[in-house]
Amino acid sequence: MIARLRRIGLPYLLLLPALLLELLIHLIPMIVGIVMSFKQLTQFFIRDWGAAPWAGLDNYRVAVDFDAPVGQALLHSFWVTLCFTVLAVGLSWLLGTAAAILMQDAFRGRGFLRAIFLVPYALPVYAAVITWSFMFQRDTGLINHVIHDQLHLTSERSFWLIGDNSFTALVTVSVWRSWPFAFLCLMAGLQNIPRELYEAASMDGAGVWQQIRRITLPSLRPVNQVLVLVLFLWTFNDFNTPYVLFGRSAPEAADLISIHIYQSSFVTWNFGSGSAMSVLLLLFLLVVTAIYLLVTSRRRDAADA
Repeated sequence: MIARLRRIGLPYLLLLPALLLELLIHLIPMIVGIVMSFKQLTQFFIRDWGAAPWAGLDNYRVAVDFDAPVGQALLHSFWVTLCFTVLAVGLSWLLGTAAAILMQDAFRGRGFLRAIFLVPYALPVYAAVITWSFMFQRDTGLINHVIHDQLHLTSERSFWLIGDNSFTALVTVSVWRSWPFAFLCLMAGLQNIPRELYEAASMDGAGVWQQIRRITLPSLRPVNQVLVLVLFLWTFNDFNTPYVLFGRSAPEAADLISIHIYQSSFVTWNFGSGSAMSVLLLLFLLVVTAIYLLVTSRRRDAADA
């Protein structure tokens, strides 16, 4: 009996340290943030935020009042973030898929190319994005040197870190950092596809595009379901890239919601409002994740049937 209890309880005992760390690192701060969203927590209560008066749902009403300046700014930031996420995730997945398919067959130098492709993912985010910020400088940056001085594609040097071009710069850096992760996951998924399927399809007269459409993409569906969701959540919540690229105040065209919430909390010192925006962002991501998992599970069940 004792041996059976030990055998049953051992897995839970081994999981206990991870559960405690998860509780300390994620759950407790999340609960504290939710409580803060119901308080009028400003700079006057920083030393004792528990003494801040109770605000109820006022912070949420201000955040979702899209006729007022605060709500309009939050809605604008949300749409910018959504467009940025769709573009960055789509391009990252497309580049990762193309690279993984091209690297599937063995050839001389394949290992070296695979290692080179993974460099952006392996670099520390701050070092990588700071390098890009230097490259995007108007007068001394490499981007304008190539586009304007060498290729003569523009009539004058462009501003990349301010104005409307800042959105293009942000998407470029995000895709450069994210596509190697997609490449790594898809490359691993391709290893599980039997080569006999391609050989049989080739003997039946199927071309390259038909093999990709009929064999590769359907076989990678389970990997893509997880990969797209992970990329979406990472990209939508990305704070490091815009913060290092633009600083504390991002241009209007690149005002991602993570930077917007940071400004609402740590620049205007209204932590209650910033916490309410964070909770709304959490709820949105939970809804999107639930709908995505529901749709993909139904498609998987329909395909299995």
